[in-house]
Amino acid sequence: MLLLTGATGNIGRELTRLLDANGTEFRALVRDSTRAATLPAHARPFLGDLDDPAALDRAMTGVSALFLLAPGIGMDHTRNALKAAERAGVGHIVLISSAHVLVDPLPAMGSWHHEREELLRATGIPHTILRPGGYMSNALEWIPTIRAGDPILDPSGPGRYAPIDPADIAAVAARCLTHLGHENTAYHLTGPELLTCADQVAILSRILQRPLKIRETATPEEAVAARYPNGAPPRLAEAILEGFTLMRTDAVATRTSTVADLLGRPARSFATWCKSHRDAFLP
Repeated sequence: MLLLTGATGNIGRELTRLLDANGTEFRALVRDSTRAATLPAHARPFLGDLDDPAALDRAMTGVSALFLLAPGIGMDHTRNALKAAERAGVGHIVLISSAHVLVDPLPAMGSWHHEREELLRATGIPHTILRPGGYMSNALEWIPTIRAGDPILDPSGPGRYAPIDPADIAAVAARCLTHLGHENTAYHLTGPELLTCADQVAILSRILQRPLKIRETATPEEAVAARYPNGAPPRLAEAILEGFTLMRTDAVATRTSTVADLLGRPARSFATWCKSHRDAFLP
């Protein structure tokens, strides 16, 4: 039995579909019954929260492997899950981290993920760490702007990165959860193309068959709004601005073949992602 956290998020939704299609038994930790209703038919929803150690203990019963995706910038959720996994004798943990841990010097965004990785290593439980870069699904945050006919905000200018489809992250996670040979390993996951924000907007414009406006952000507040339209807590906002500064210098302009190496097929392109999510951008 597997236990999934973050099962209704961008990665988790894809992971539940893959495991369900493969006939893998899994339990999905969800905070409320409304979210549970969105899971595949054969999923076993478990109502609970990473804030609740007692609920985590119950959720971990009989679990052989854990998929751990902790939200936010705090460490309590990670600590709670790892302690429950230790108590339950979980044999393998797949952790979603971030490619920011590979940047030198370590940025704030990387430091939070690095701390989570260290907490995991300290348990001694066999583990696999997945370090994806930016997600293609971040483009979904452009939908209100596009529908309003406003310019998409570009916070990174000439900076490039290789966005990855969350479905590819999920496919790698599924493989690591269900196949031996990935223990105590870290994988840097990227998409197949180095793209600027303007490149991504141009690709989406072509797929939607309509012109899209774009302009570079003029203030730090606009840069934060480009990623978090409703604002972000001060520490997170500072980390986001630091990340965009790094992107502008091409400091994260890296792509890997890890997805293809592990799955035996190419990582999905941004154009492919746009085609599969085209309806979400329509009026």
